[in-house]
Amino acid sequence: MTTPAELNDRLDKLRRVRAKGVQAVRIDGEEVTYKTDAQMASAIADIERQIAGHDGRQIRRVRITTSKGL
Repeated sequence: MTTPAELNDRLDKLRRVRAKGVQAVRIDGEEVTYKTDAQMASAIADIERQIAGHDGRQIRRVRITTSKGL
């Protein structure tokens, strides 16, 4: 089982990579390439849910953004 500290590290790395506009990330020796920003946003949201589960918190609001890529 992944610890909250490991999840926070993954979350930080994903956010930094996303901010740079890069779609490939290497975490724990495994490389993952996201096809779209929406996939990366979904991965970030999933890690946030896992962290909230460890903390005993419940996520009450989900923000979804979309773009036509123009």
